[in-house]
Amino acid sequence: MFTGIIEEMGTVLRIERSGAFAGIRIQAVKVLEGTKAGDSIAVNGVCLTVTKRGSRDFTADVMPETLSRSTLGQLGPGSSVNLERAMAADGRFGGHIVSGHIDGTGTIEKITKEGNAVRYQIAAAPKVMRGIVEKGSVAIDGISLTVTMVKRECFEVSVIPHTLSETTLALKKQGAIVNLENDVIGKYVERLLCFGGEEKTGKGSPESNITREFLLSAGF
Repeated sequence: MFTGIIEEMGTVLRIERSGAFAGIRIQAVKVLEGTKAGDSIAVNGVCLTVTKRGSRDFTADVMPETLSRSTLGQLGPGSSVNLERAMAADGRFGGHIVSGHIDGTGTIEKITKEGNAVRYQIAAAPKVMRGIVEKGSVAIDGISLTVTMVKRECFEVSVIPHTLSETTLALKKQGAIVNLENDVIGKYVERLLCFGGEEKTGKGSPESNITREFLLSAGF
C-alpha cells in the first residue's frame, strides 16, 4: 500500500523489452534506503517489485498487463519518474490509500495558472470517470491529489508549488498521458452495490439502482 506522497524523482536508465514483457532499471537515492529485492516501489503510481538493488539504482520487471494499462511502456532512457516506497506500518498517512494498481490513463487537456497553484484538466474514459468525485482523492502518476471539479468526461485538480517541485507533474505538457488510480474505497463500494444485481441478472457488468441523487439525499 502507498499514500501518494512522492518521495523523490528517479531517472530511467534502461528498459529492456522481451516480447510482451519488459525490465526497467531506475536511478534513485532516497527510495533505496532500506530497500531489498522483493520490496515494492511505486513508479509513476504503478506498484513494481524490486528484482535487483544496486548502490544507486534498482531493477523491476513489468508485466504485459501493466504495460497495456499504464504509461510505463512510453518511458525511455532519461525519463523522469515519480517514486514512492510502500508505506511503513509506523509511518504517517499523508495522502490517501493508493494500491499502485492503475485503473486507466488520462490526457491532460488544459493547464491553467491560478495564483501560486496550477490547475490541470484531465480527460478520462467513462470507467475511470465513474469513480471520480469532487473533493475526493485521485492518484495521478502516483501523486495523491484532491479533485476540484468534475464534468462528464473530465476532471480538474489544483496543484500547489511544493507538489510541482517534487514531482514530474511540472514537466507534463498539454496532451500528455498520465496514469490514473481511483480511490480504492470507492471501487469496493461500487462493487458491493452492484453485486446483488449481478447475481440476479448473471451479467458481468450489472447496473445498480443506487444513483448519485440517492446518495446525495442520504448525506453522502
